[in-house]
Amino acid sequence: MWGNIRIMKKNIGSIVIALSVIIAAFAFANAYQNRNKGNNTISVTGLGSQDFVSDLIVWDGSFSSKNMNLKDAYSDLDNKRETIKSYLISNGIKENEIIFSAISVNEEYDNEYDKEGWKVIKSTFTGYRLQQDVQIESNAVDKVEAVSREISELIKMGVSLNSELPRYYYTKLTELKIKMIEEATKDANLRAKKIAENAGSNVGRLKSANLGVFQIVAQNSSEEYSWGGSFNTSSKRKTATITVRLEYEVR
Repeated sequence: MWGNIRIMKKNIGSIVIALSVIIAAFAFANAYQNRNKGNNTISVTGLGSQDFVSDLIVWDGSFSSKNMNLKDAYSDLDNKRETIKSYLISNGIKENEIIFSAISVNEEYDNEYDKEGWKVIKSTFTGYRLQQDVQIESNAVDKVEAVSREISELIKMGVSLNSELPRYYYTKLTELKIKMIEEATKDANLRAKKIAENAGSNVGRLKSANLGVFQIVAQNSSEEYSWGGSFNTSSKRKTATITVRLEYEVR
């Protein structure tokens, strides 16, 4: 009798062990299947690109006057401002596109230093320097660009204008960006379908979508892209790019 009991206990233990192995194997297989199911995705990056021509130009310059007498310095600066304004208008720039800044006034001195060149031993007043900035903002890009190249004509009129290089912008960037995102999304979707097709699978539902950095560089240039996004303002003709990263399920 006791022998039969021992045999039964032994068999029960074997059955329990066998069941444990089966359950563990099933759980492992199920976990492995779920893991593979979770990783059964594909990530692709699409590119959208668009060339465009700037439709807004901003051009800055400055001019100054210096005189021992403050009133005379103001009078001279007024004359220069009117000369510049008349010149710009005569060359087709509208008056409401010309903006003059407030006038800055500085007293200037010539300093004499000691032999070591550190300590000022004498300071002589040399006059008042008045400076004013002028900015032209216009949609007539070609016209303003041409005037900026011929600004030396003002020298013949007795005015020296310190001119900066024009900056070029585009006022329809929002519409352009939407169009490029659409293009980049189609490009990414096509890439995903080609990869899945080559692997004998099909593209499923979209799981996630992320926009990359929006870049604007000069056309046909070696200008480098930036991680934070380039925004070229020195060229009239530009190229804009954007990337879209999509993740799809694969069936």
